Amino acid sequence: MAAAGYLAVDIGGTKLAAGVVAHDGELLTRGQVPTPPTGVWAALAGLVEEQVQGSPVGLASCGVGCGGPMEPGGERVSPLHIPEWRGFPLRRALAEATGLHTSVANDAQALILGETWCGAVAGCRDAVGAVVSTGVGGGIVSGGSLVTGRLGNAGHVGHVIVVPGGRRCACGANGCLEAHASGTAIRDATGRHPAEAPAELRRDVGALVGRGLVTVGALLDLRTAVVGGSVALGYGDDFFAAAQEEADRCAGLEFLRGFRVSPVGLGDRAPLVGAAAVARSATSV
Repeated sequence: MAAAGYLAVDIGGTKLAAGVVAHDGELLTRGQVPTPPTGVWAALAGLVEEQVQGSPVGLASCGVGCGGPMEPGGERVSPLHIPEWRGFPLRRALAEATGLHTSVANDAQALILGETWCGAVAGCRDAVGAVVSTGVGGGIVSGGSLVTGRLGNAGHVGHVIVVPGGRRCACGANGCLEAHASGTAIRDATGRHPAEAPAELRRDVGALVGRGLVTVGALLDLRTAVVGGSVALGYGDDFFAAAQEEADRCAGLEFLRGFRVSPVGLGDRAPLVGAAAVARSATSV
């Protein structure tokens, strides 16, 4: 069978997902399971094996989006919301399990690669993407290339301080975007599932995300942002209207005016198409 697609893997604090994505970005198959409190690798390995065995096309390589922080290339990952994984050798484990060349990036880095490939900002060379879900992650494309940083952790918009002296974050700082806008933070603050948040809280969360994104825009000369993740997409219009209003309020510099915050174009396919984009990007270098 000729290689015609990518094995895509998305690893989050709430769910594990895997699928097969064609070379044109079409999601062909997918499966997911809740992220277990223990035995995460066993659950992921079983899910990945199902996708490999059932793939309708030959697989060229494997791409992975995973919460960080991590070492360069995902050689070892330590997602804040998967306590069992501290220094877990993710890239090697998946390469050995699948027999495929495997590339790993932060999940939000994967998202922005997917969105600039075949999503809401296809062809855009300068944009920031964010995932607002269990945690808050970010990724940046500048000049058509993914910004990776010294260890591959660039783009962590979730750890931009948006509320000075605010809530304690899992990273140890106070007032991080993740400490106020993530699903985990919302549950901790309200005692309820994030989906049950009232409209006022949904708008507050959106405003904080807009503030964090426009801050990144000022730092890196960007005017385009796309946002995905279960919290952002679940909150919908309330979230995105507030995010845009706050971005407009904060975008005082001339080069920032017109800063736009939009939902991902790939919807709930964004994590897996983004993971495939990680594999695609690695093979095109």
